[in-house]
Amino acid sequence: MEEGNQTSISEFILLGLSNKPEQERLLFFLFLIMYLVTMLWNLLIILAIRTDSHLHTPMYFFLSNLSLVDICFTSSTVPKMLVNYITGNKAISYIGCLTQMFFFIWFAGLDSIILASMAYDRYVAICAPLHYTMIMTQKVCASLVAVCWCWACIDALIHTVSLTRLSFCGHNEISHFFCDLSTITRLACSDTSFNDLMVYTVGGLTTVMPFIGILISYTRIFIAVLKIPSTHGRKKAFNTCGSHLAAVCLFYGTIIEIYFNPTSTHTAQKDTASTVMYTVVTPMLNPFIYSVRNNDMKRTLRMLFIRKPGLSL
Repeated sequence: MEEGNQTSISEFILLGLSNKPEQERLLFFLFLIMYLVTMLWNLLIILAIRTDSHLHTPMYFFLSNLSLVDICFTSSTVPKMLVNYITGNKAISYIGCLTQMFFFIWFAGLDSIILASMAYDRYVAICAPLHYTMIMTQKVCASLVAVCWCWACIDALIHTVSLTRLSFCGHNEISHFFCDLSTITRLACSDTSFNDLMVYTVGGLTTVMPFIGILISYTRIFIAVLKIPSTHGRKKAFNTCGSHLAAVCLFYGTIIEIYFNPTSTHTAQKDTASTVMYTVVTPMLNPFIYSVRNNDMKRTLRMLFIRKPGLSL
């Protein structure tokens, strides 16, 4: 596309998850249902938090941001895949591919950092409850979320710009359903050592460092909870943190498996399955994880459905 970096292709071909028509039809309806469920339940979480004054706390402020990011995260990949299945045209332009990758990395990074912010919020609430209202003020929470959005955007921009330095000399088939950074990098016919370095440094700051922060926070939380004399108190604390830990394990487990394991351990099928888990399945499950074990959220969601005749929770 540009002679400066010797790119000779103007588009990529997204091979998707299958090349068999009967399987493609099944995958289309499966991903359409998962996408609609993701949109509906995350929107309900946001609506519930905004309409119930009892949920105007730091924990639910972070949760509403996580739901918004999950909507954007899934929307960066799934709609294009669904359109490809409908039209039968699996091509995506070079610029379109870079744009999709930018937004994908941005929202993936946001998911990672917001999960770490939620862990810090739980750490302060459990380990320093008397200082919680002084530490987790509205200004601090808003500033923390703003930093999350800005840093994740910078991370995505660095990866996207560094990708434009690579040359693509003809092979343009991406064995994936979206423009994934690692998959595109493997198609390049020029040196990718700088791009790999960016993944392990800048990408590590956005993914591994928050994960370490979460581990430290929950180690401290676990120690503090064990010191609670009341069995009911320990159970309540574990219930509060259990849903967040489930979301963390689902999200980080698959990301670390894909991006931070040696290339020799990767296979196309394994990478695709792991990617589907954290790009589609996890955003769909998060609202259920956070609502099923949360009595306040269940109460508010039930009230939302009661207001609409014909719906039930």
